[in-house]
Amino acid sequence: MSKSSEPVTIRVLDREYTVGVEPDERDSLVAAAKLLDNKMREIRGSNKLAAVDRIAVLAALNLAHELQQMRGDSDRRDRELAKTVGAMQRRLDDLFDTPPA
Repeated sequence: MSKSSEPVTIRVLDREYTVGVEPDERDSLVAAAKLLDNKMREIRGSNKLAAVDRIAVLAALNLAHELQQMRGDSDRRDRELAKTVGAMQRRLDDLFDTPPA
């Protein structure tokens, strides 16, 4: 832990972990731990004997896939926005370049 980080204890799948985190990132870490815990519980389902490392890898893969999809969606929205702004800019340029009648 760095000098300004503080220890935070989180629970994931009934196990406690202490993690060093900057004070302004504490809430985000706690929220991420809850998300991971929920995803791992969803994967484990009723199989209480499933190996924790397998559950963790599957949860990580699921979350990474969701992140990748969100990034792709964001990239598509950015391209569409840039296209729309470009079209608007061209229209404005045409309006201001046309001499008054």
